[in-house]
Amino acid sequence: MKKMMRLFLILAIVPAIFLSSCKKENEENFDAQKALTNYLVANNLDINTIIGGFVMGAPADGDVSAKYVIDIRTADEFAQGHIVNAHRADLKDILTEAAKADKPILVVCKSGQTATHAVALLRLSGYPDAQALKWGMSGWNSTLDIWSNNIGSIAEGNTNWVSTAAPTNLTFGSPKFTSADTIPANILRARVNAVLEEGFKTVQPADVLANPGNYFINNYFSETDYAGFGHVTGAYRINPLLVGEGQVNYLDSSKEVLTYCYTGQTSAAITAYLRVIGYNAKSIMWGMNKFNNASNAWGESVNKWKPTMSKNLPIVTGN
Repeated sequence: MKKMMRLFLILAIVPAIFLSSCKKENEENFDAQKALTNYLVANNLDINTIIGGFVMGAPADGDVSAKYVIDIRTADEFAQGHIVNAHRADLKDILTEAAKADKPILVVCKSGQTATHAVALLRLSGYPDAQALKWGMSGWNSTLDIWSNNIGSIAEGNTNWVSTAAPTNLTFGSPKFTSADTIPANILRARVNAVLEEGFKTVQPADVLANPGNYFINNYFSETDYAGFGHVTGAYRINPLLVGEGQVNYLDSSKEVLTYCYTGQTSAAITAYLRVIGYNAKSIMWGMNKFNNASNAWGESVNKWKPTMSKNLPIVTGN
């Protein structure tokens, strides 16, 4: 009888050990980044969807009553002047505020750049209609304009600003990160929360021009504008930039990945997305408006900042 019991115990324990070993091995081999990116593509959450119609200009009459306005400026900035009925929240707490929204969300900041960063994260969190106010409060009311003091043409005459052809795209490995969860939706939620806690990561154009070799730089422009404006030396032109079609792997995950555009608003949203999927990404502030606001390549572009872009729409003061 004792032998029978011993045999029974052995037969019961061995499979348990085997299953535990297999589970541990599966967890160690689990590629959280791949699971997340597969999930994003399968659920129509690729980069093009996230940045499609993600900004709206200030309406001529200032009527945004159809929007749930979330203002992510500081309490002091909010008190100096804000849109009527706006709700103030810190960037890291925006999902908590978003849960209270009973209409499509409009995110507001000083320049539009932090707001578009936030909108990308909102759209990844179940708010597909969220938008950012283009140009931020700078475009809403001239008394709150910070854009005019941040444009420039610092690239003119700089030896690190060139008009050469774009480098040939290379394919790099995907970034890696660990996850305590294996359910893709939960991984996404955790990654979005982590990026919100980290805050909006940026770099100034002057620092990029001084040391372009320190970064992997993507100029998110059309081919015409890449050539017409010129670009930071060594900058790639990866546009479209999609996970599903593989262009995201043209980004070197071993380097700090910088993106720039015309206004810093598209690059801010792309940066948020890239950080969620594991890249050490930053947005180049102010975009081409700081590199070369005086360039003839702008033509009649609506993305070139001019003081006349700033409206004088109603604001209220206090909290």
